[in-house]
Amino acid sequence: MPRSLARAAALPRSSGLALDWEAFDWRGWLKRNLACEIEQRRLFPWLAVCFGLGIILFFRAERPALWAPLGAFAVLTAAAVWLRHNLLMLSVCVGLAAVFAGFSAGVIRTRSIAAPVLTRTVIAPISGFIEAVEDREEGKRILLRVSSLQGVSEAERPLIVRASIRNGDHLSAGQFIAGTVRLLPPPQPAWPGGYNFARDAYYRGIGAVGSFTGAVRQLEPPSAPDWSLWLAARVDEARNTLTQRIAVSIGGAAGGVGAALVTGKRGLISERTNDVLRAAGIYHIVSISGLHMVLAAGTFFWLVRASLALSPNLALRWPVKKIAAVTAIAGATAYCVFSGSDVATERSLIMTLVMFGAALVDRPALSIRNLSIAALIVLAREPEALLGPSFQMSFGAVAAMMTLVPLMQWRRAEVGSAMLIDKVLSWAGRSAFGLVTTTLVASLATAPFAAYHFQSLNSYGLIGNALALPLVSLVVMPAAVLGVLAYPFGLDAPIWNVMGIAVAKVLDISAWVGSFSGSTVVVPALGVGALVLLSVGLLVLTIPASHLRWFALVPAGAGLAFAATQHRYDIYVDRDGAGAAIRNGLRELTLVGKPSDFVVEQWLRADGDGRSSDDASLRQAARCDRLGCVVETGAQRATAFVQEFSAFEDDCRRAAIIITRLDAPSNCGAPVVLDRKALAERGATAIRLTPESAEVQSVKKGREVLPWTAVAKASLPPAQERPRSARPVPEQDLPEDEISTGELD
Repeated sequence: MPRSLARAAALPRSSGLALDWEAFDWRGWLKRNLACEIEQRRLFPWLAVCFGLGIILFFRAERPALWAPLGAFAVLTAAAVWLRHNLLMLSVCVGLAAVFAGFSAGVIRTRSIAAPVLTRTVIAPISGFIEAVEDREEGKRILLRVSSLQGVSEAERPLIVRASIRNGDHLSAGQFIAGTVRLLPPPQPAWPGGYNFARDAYYRGIGAVGSFTGAVRQLEPPSAPDWSLWLAARVDEARNTLTQRIAVSIGGAAGGVGAALVTGKRGLISERTNDVLRAAGIYHIVSISGLHMVLAAGTFFWLVRASLALSPNLALRWPVKKIAAVTAIAGATAYCVFSGSDVATERSLIMTLVMFGAALVDRPALSIRNLSIAALIVLAREPEALLGPSFQMSFGAVAAMMTLVPLMQWRRAEVGSAMLIDKVLSWAGRSAFGLVTTTLVASLATAPFAAYHFQSLNSYGLIGNALALPLVSLVVMPAAVLGVLAYPFGLDAPIWNVMGIAVAKVLDISAWVGSFSGSTVVVPALGVGALVLLSVGLLVLTIPASHLRWFALVPAGAGLAFAATQHRYDIYVDRDGAGAAIRNGLRELTLVGKPSDFVVEQWLRADGDGRSSDDASLRQAARCDRLGCVVETGAQRATAFVQEFSAFEDDCRRAAIIITRLDAPSNCGAPVVLDRKALAERGATAIRLTPESAEVQSVKKGREVLPWTAVAKASLPPAQERPRSARPVPEQDLPEDEISTGELD
């Protein structure tokens, strides 16, 4: 043996497991998995993903032209036809064409609904047709199709406004009314990344929100309403009549919830009941969406198919299943129209129609391919739905359940001679296991979207859904269908009573689950980067049929890491400078000024702070006098909230950040100045503080990084120069009852 080899053999061996990486055939493994994807037709669902990517690019663009995405779409479509024999190039061209198709859909949708949006506060006489009326605890809220608005030119006049009326019992849809109204522009987000009511209002055609300030008079219309207004008014009037019928028949809190489950009118549900349902994690049952549409359509399907199957002649000679599917399609469509045709309801209807359409052509109803077709149809009609929680949570939950639930099925060998009790127990066990499994998978899939949009997680949502959904599925929704069918005959009251008993039990379960300690956990707002990574992980997990789905661990792990190390904002500033929330030296938010309660709640939830807007501790760390307030932010820096012009001289010299609704002097030496002009350009603003700079993120201008200067390190004024004071702060122009119109509903 050569001497060198003998020395090598004498070296100590590694204790680790030696892996021969060259033995792995990575190319072969990848080729086999891609072949499996092609065989299972799993390339098609990625078209919906590419289409959605194009929509996201559209919302990031600034005033894009239509010819550019349409031209790119045409060129790539032609290239795909030319390269159709090359699978790789065909897939690339088709995917890119889908991206530009989504971009084009966003441009076309935005231009097709373009309508004037009010840009200033207006108090003026108004007249128009009532399109819809919703009962609420504090009065009524109407959608008014405007005919005239004094002091506003026709080019600036909104087509539809949403206004509240305290005494409007005599109003109904279709009436022509006149009165004096106070209107404001639809509010922008309370903080960068918050709920954008202005965007949703734009795509609903709502150009202003407000309230009537005096008596509202019903007048003779100057002309007959068009057919769309007439139809919308008749449907809304029928919905309100049935809502009152159900609420009176059932009574109490259960009456408002039961009516909402049938007609979609949620105004009769008290805020206390809403909180109970949210705490139990089952608030989704009062929003007519996928669950209700599937249960309603399934009830129609089962009733027709079971009735036809009673006749052996019909069951053997007629396509009973397809007849039942057609009936279910008609019933689901009627249910969607009658419940108001909201975005979530229309999306659920499209998904249901695709599933039953697959049954009509003898294809599997539940498949990722059908879900992708439904997503493409929804996004082509309403591209803006992609940015909302309803679309994200529903499609994410359905995709996850289609993929993961079959892997977790109850498997038990059936014994032919088993006793009846064994079969009953086996059926009950499989049903309970399936309910828990689907609820768990759906909860995990929707958790990132809930954390991003609502900044809350329901710790016991699994228990609440597991206990409440059987009542909703087996009693409430079948009773709702039967009650609607019996309503024209006047025989519906007993059915609503039965439904009310089940709804009351659901509320009892919700109250019990919501009473658990920590039932609702407020979490800091999830960053966009973390949400994108977690969404990519969900897509990679649910779309592939092969082992490629294991790659989902990479983006999902990175998303969880980003979510765990989320860097929160240190300062939140209202869009018009009426108030701010500033992180003090104890790393808690301190409130200055007089922002609305709704805005304060949005700031607190974004920060993961569980305090309410009226908590006294929110103002304890601020040093205030008649000129304004100062909050120490740490690192020898201070933030000044200025309310009197005479305070600028000292605060501009000593504070690092100036916040005011006044016009700051041009020689103000503070590194960051957010005055009236700056906030008019930026809108609602949030700031992250670092030792080197201040990162300013605003709704209108995006991200800016402003470096500190020497003046930023000046020492703070003595505490006695800013004594604490409980003096009132001037109210902002936007009242709380109008700010609250930005609530998610």
